[in-house]
Amino acid sequence: MDMPKLQYEAVITVPPLKITVPRRVRRVLVSDPNIDAGKLRGCYQVVMYYENVNEEEGFGWVLAGWIVESLGIALSENPMLAGRLQKKADQGEGGDTEMEIVSNDCGIRMAEARISIALSDFLESSDRHNLEHDLVFWKDIDEQSPEFSPLFYVQVTNFKCGGYSIGISCSLLLADFLVVDNFLKKWADIHKNEALRNGETKTPLFYHPRLKNPEVPPPNIIRRTPYKNGGQSLLFKITSEDSEFERESARLCVQEAEKRLQRKMGSKFSLFVKERSEAMKAETCAYNRQALGRGLKNQMTSTTWDEFGAYDISFHEEKKPVHVSRWIGSASEGNVVAVKYPKEGVSAVIVVTLAAENGILN
Repeated sequence: MDMPKLQYEAVITVPPLKITVPRRVRRVLVSDPNIDAGKLRGCYQVVMYYENVNEEEGFGWVLAGWIVESLGIALSENPMLAGRLQKKADQGEGGDTEMEIVSNDCGIRMAEARISIALSDFLESSDRHNLEHDLVFWKDIDEQSPEFSPLFYVQVTNFKCGGYSIGISCSLLLADFLVVDNFLKKWADIHKNEALRNGETKTPLFYHPRLKNPEVPPPNIIRRTPYKNGGQSLLFKITSEDSEFERESARLCVQEAEKRLQRKMGSKFSLFVKERSEAMKAETCAYNRQALGRGLKNQMTSTTWDEFGAYDISFHEEKKPVHVSRWIGSASEGNVVAVKYPKEGVSAVIVVTLAAENGILN
C-alpha cells in the first residue's frame, strides 16, 4: 500500500507561560575536546496514537489549538525543556569541555500536520515502522550556532478518520526518557484540567496560523533532519553499584546487542550518561570486542520500553492511546544512553542503538 505524503499545516514556537526566575542551568560535560555541538546528536522519540474522540469531527485540530495553553503551563514547571544549548569558554573538571543548557524560555517547536489515511490502516501497514519517523519532527543541533536550536519538538498529526498522533522528540543532552515520560504525564493532566475549566469548547483559545501552501511549505519553516537512522534499540537493566559501571556495562550491552541483532556497532560509539548532579556527560568510547571483561555479565538483564511507563496518557477524559512507539532517533553511527534508575534491585538502564549502515556481524 502506497502511503500518502504528510503535509505540514502549521508550525509555531510555544514558550513557558511565565518567565523562569531564576534561570536554571544544566551542565553538559564533553570528554573529547575536539567534539563540536553538531556531533552531540541523538534524541528520544515517542509517538502516541489516539482514536477519534468525536464521531462527527476529528479531535486532533482542537487538541493542537489547546496545546498552546496547556503546554505553556507545563513548560513553566519544566523550563529546561524550553531552553537552549550554549558553549562555555572555560573548561570543566578533569579537562572536560563544558557546555550548558540554559532555561532561557526560548520555547519548544510545535508542528501540526495532516495525512490522508485512516489511523487503523496506518497501524496495520507492514511498512509502519519505516514510516513513523514522519510523525515526529526533529532537527539536529546546529554545529555553528547551537543556541538557536530547539531541543524539544511536538508534532500533532491528524489522520483521515479523525484519529491523531502526538509525536515527541527530545535531545539526549536535555533529558533521559524517564524525565520525558514524567513530563508527558504532568502535561496531560494539566491539559485535561484546562479543558474542563473552559468547558471543553470546540474552538481553542489559541489557534495556529495556517501555512499558505501546505504542499510546498517555506524551507525556512519546515527544515527537518532527514531520517537516516534505520537502527534498532535494545534496553538492559544493570544492578552493579560500581561507580565506573557506565563504560564497562555499556560495552557489554553493546556486545549483547550486536549478538542479538547481528549488526556491528563500530570501533567507537557515543555514550550519554545522566549524572545524579543534574549534569549530562557525553563521551566517545573505544570498543574492543576481544578485551571485554565478564565480571558484569551476571548483573545485566534485558528489558523493554514497556517496563518504563505504562503510557496510559490521555488528553481527553480517559481516552488512552491505542498504540505507543518509542525509539532513539538520529543516531547515524549508533550510540548508548545510560540512565541511573532509582528502583530497588536496579541501578541503571542502558539503551543501545545500532545503526543499520554499520554492517552485518560475521
